[in-house]
Amino acid sequence: MTIHLSIILFLPLATGLLGAFLPREQARWAVLAGTVAVLAYAIVLLADFEPGGGLQYVTDDEWIPELGIRYQLGVDGLNLFMIALTAISWVPCTLVAALREHDRPRLFFFNLALGETAVLGAFMAQDLALFIVFFDLMLVPFYFMIGGWGTGDRVRATTKFVIYTLAGSLLMLAGAIALGVLSTPDGGSVSFSLAELQQRHVSGGTQDWIVLLFALAFFVKAPLFPLHGWVPETYRSSPTVTIALLSGVLSKVGVYGFLRIVLPVMPQGAQHWQELFIVVAVFSILYGSILAFSQDNVRLVVAYSSIAQLGFIVLGIFAFDEKGAQGAIFQMLNHGLVVVPLFLIIGVIAARAGGSESLSELGGMAFRAPLLASLFLIVTFATLAMPGSGNFVGELLVLFGTFEDKLVYGLVASAGVVLAAVYMIRVFQRMMHNRPGPAVESHEIDGLHLAAIAPLVAVIVALGVYPNFVVHRTDHSTRHAIVEASR
Repeated sequence: MTIHLSIILFLPLATGLLGAFLPREQARWAVLAGTVAVLAYAIVLLADFEPGGGLQYVTDDEWIPELGIRYQLGVDGLNLFMIALTAISWVPCTLVAALREHDRPRLFFFNLALGETAVLGAFMAQDLALFIVFFDLMLVPFYFMIGGWGTGDRVRATTKFVIYTLAGSLLMLAGAIALGVLSTPDGGSVSFSLAELQQRHVSGGTQDWIVLLFALAFFVKAPLFPLHGWVPETYRSSPTVTIALLSGVLSKVGVYGFLRIVLPVMPQGAQHWQELFIVVAVFSILYGSILAFSQDNVRLVVAYSSIAQLGFIVLGIFAFDEKGAQGAIFQMLNHGLVVVPLFLIIGVIAARAGGSESLSELGGMAFRAPLLASLFLIVTFATLAMPGSGNFVGELLVLFGTFEDKLVYGLVASAGVVLAAVYMIRVFQRMMHNRPGPAVESHEIDGLHLAAIAPLVAVIVALGVYPNFVVHRTDHSTRHAIVEASR
């Protein structure tokens, strides 16, 4: 079957441009139709993908030949489920956004569509320069959505978001240029193709500082401690659908970059910083979990819990073990599938509490909304990695991979699992079963929000029942990604 990745990649942008010329009320439906079409294409991709077949559906054309930059796209076990996660997440978020009134709706939905194209491009890119183009492009639509349609101190939030992200991107750009130039053999030509870079040699000392530049950019994007300073203001000020996508999907681009670029292209540099990156990961797990437990704003609970979850993912990657790497990819998917419906549910609950997202002002939601409470309970159990959930399998793989050679770090990280159980149960009980807050109006979830959230919850349950669907398709690529770094 012929699958053209460029169609999947640019379809959202095309519908966003179409919506910009349609009447105000029709723009949202054009973009929603585009996201549904991308999801349909992603489902076909999942069904047609050949496990163990290496890089598939390759597009490889010259783009800027003078600089050795190619328009190179492909799919393997590392990015297959990241593409699927992007497609699955954008549909309900676009649907929920379409249900609400926005100032300048054509511009808002254009930015939403541009964001999907940028994220898909970052996941599909097989050329380092092309990856950086899409990595930086992601900043643009989210900057405008937060600054133009956010609430509260949105100017301060967008300023910090841009400063952190742009600084990291510039460091990565410098590292990428250095990698391309310094790896060029005498008499050869510069190339940024990831496959070509893997075949070229860069000295260990050079790899060390280039890897550090990439890591700074990826830690900001994830985010991980101590480069998470943009998180509190951004999470408080962003529209619900924007922050759901930022936390559920964009954060994965940073940790994905370690598996796609750092480990296979610069294995000696990855080995050099292994201990430091594991320490950062473990500290992020504990730091994020403790702060999540102490927050009153439910958005910040999810924000800091995400820092802990991204710490688990980085721990799995830098364990340099096949099981750990598979667990990391599985957790990228699981976290996105959990955090997107979690934020959408928070939006539904806040609308029933006069806009409040404070745990001290919420409560009693379950009395007249058993279906909403049931959906929230499933997502809560998945977040705290209850046995039978995909998160349980992902965290188990990460910890098994870590216990092989980094037993102490694995034991310390296990404390994060215990803390996750505490803060997520606290959130569920306070929002669903406490005494009703002063402005709470408890009533059942409406049909359109149910249509947006229920399919995500169904996928969460399905992956808990049959995790091998993911593990089988990622096995070959994860082993290939860590083989050099694990030697």
